[in-house]
Amino acid sequence: MAIGGAEAGGGGAGASGRSVLVTGGAGFIGTHTALRLLEQGYGVTVVDNFHNSVPEALERVRLIAGPALSARLDFIRGDLRSAGDLEKAFAARRYDAVVHFAGLKAVGESVARPDMYYENNLAGTINLYKAMNEHGCKKMVFSSSATVYGWPEVIPCVEDSKLQAANPYGRTKLILEELARDYQRADPGWSIVLLRYFNPIGAHSSGEIGEDPKGVPNNLLPYIQQVAVGRLPELNVYGHDYPTRDGTAIRDYIHVVDLADGHIAALNKLFDTPDFGCVAYNLGTGRGTSVLEMVAAFKKASGKEIPTKMCPRRPGDATEVYASTEKAERELGWRAQYGIEEMCRDQWNWAKKNPYGYCGTAEK
Repeated sequence: MAIGGAEAGGGGAGASGRSVLVTGGAGFIGTHTALRLLEQGYGVTVVDNFHNSVPEALERVRLIAGPALSARLDFIRGDLRSAGDLEKAFAARRYDAVVHFAGLKAVGESVARPDMYYENNLAGTINLYKAMNEHGCKKMVFSSSATVYGWPEVIPCVEDSKLQAANPYGRTKLILEELARDYQRADPGWSIVLLRYFNPIGAHSSGEIGEDPKGVPNNLLPYIQQVAVGRLPELNVYGHDYPTRDGTAIRDYIHVVDLADGHIAALNKLFDTPDFGCVAYNLGTGRGTSVLEMVAAFKKASGKEIPTKMCPRRPGDATEVYASTEKAERELGWRAQYGIEEMCRDQWNWAKKNPYGYCGTAEK
């Protein structure tokens, strides 16, 4: 089951008769979605360069899936910026659709290194479109983000809200949404779903796969988790004077398994709808949770104290952001099933089993 060579596994189309290429499939959301695809009968080929992921994550997917389903999981090590790597992926077999996760995603890093974000996220995706076009694969589910709403003027965010990304990472997602619309207008044979994620957290119930950020986490739950397991001394809470119920910022958190199921629903929509076009959907719960409410929920789930340090607001942080999910419910037949308690429970189960992530030690 070695990962890291040209390919691993038996691959090919599954019980559904359909095969899907998953870019960035070794990452947090990618692994959970690849697993759900296998469970739904798809053949899955993952292409990843392990910039922010590790081979062990795909081994864990195989472990959870078991031998029969794992026979339909292939891996090709590659970088979307390389036309040769993409050609290798598309030469391996015919794909019915692509689920496109690959890209850099840290807001702060994007502010410091906009060149890196534009090169990776834009150039890589343009290369992917070219390869898909050359090989006659014109169905894509694209990993977008709630960052395209910037600092929303009205909440909940609805899909036709004003788009106004506030940082280079968000701008790459916004540009790639426009690129998708342009491709589809130029060639109506394309069918593209743009999925705007809110705040993915949690982990698979087995505790075998979960989020394993490199360095200090950029997001709240991995940070809380690392405090709970003793890797970090305390949680910095940025802003405690917001006009909210407890003074801290409010966000819409979604269980990663719900998010993965959103991709299944999107693929089903693409396969079932001729001339689908290019359509955006929010994936969230439609409910907001404050920072301190999330800390309390994680303390309850873990039984651990989470020392907190109140800090000034960070420039550019919005007070409150949460999704309207009515469109996804109506058109995709999808709705989030898990609440904050389940998200924290599953995140803690992953943390207990893997306090230092996939590497298993403090050296990382």
